[in-house]
Amino acid sequence: MQNVKEIFKKHSGYAYLKDLKKQGIHTDTIRKLLVRGEIEKIKSGLYRLSDFAMMSHQGFVDVCMAIPKAVVCLHSALSYYELTTIVPEVIMVAVPRETKAPHLEYPPVKVFYFSQTNYETGIKKVHTKNGDFRIYEIEKTIVDCFRYRNKLGEDVAIEGLRNYLKLKDANINRLFLRAREGRMYRIIKPYVEALMV
Repeated sequence: MQNVKEIFKKHSGYAYLKDLKKQGIHTDTIRKLLVRGEIEKIKSGLYRLSDFAMMSHQGFVDVCMAIPKAVVCLHSALSYYELTTIVPEVIMVAVPRETKAPHLEYPPVKVFYFSQTNYETGIKKVHTKNGDFRIYEIEKTIVDCFRYRNKLGEDVAIEGLRNYLKLKDANINRLFLRAREGRMYRIIKPYVEALMV
């Protein structure tokens, strides 16, 4: 069993079934570890060591490991940047429209299918000791929340913008640049003007 745990630890607490099998670990051993709660199934073929030191955004790492093109977005990104008081019940991620996202056992995920242009803009990578995740930069997040305001609620987008404008390093020019790129400038500009009065 110690040999199995070492494989997980070498890969930041994660292991793919195919890699475990290559190391000579039998599926019965994996099943026993699951039943005992020593490992958790993230998706078919991907597992995480249960007692591996958790971090505050572990779910983001889990989702980005399970869905290779996933980028944390919308309400989840607002929460990461501390621009909302409401913690979303699901992790919201974007993938390109043509991507088929797998079903995850854990954590709960809501997938948004972005156009290729909208998907590719403003992605940044966050490095943590337990793995990496991709997330949209702060200004892109604000713009996307306005784009999806009918699904998220306009109050979520406005709260995010209001809190963004209070930041010392808020950059209106960069926000408007992202808004123009995303064809949301005419929507966002009046909100910015009203909130800055």
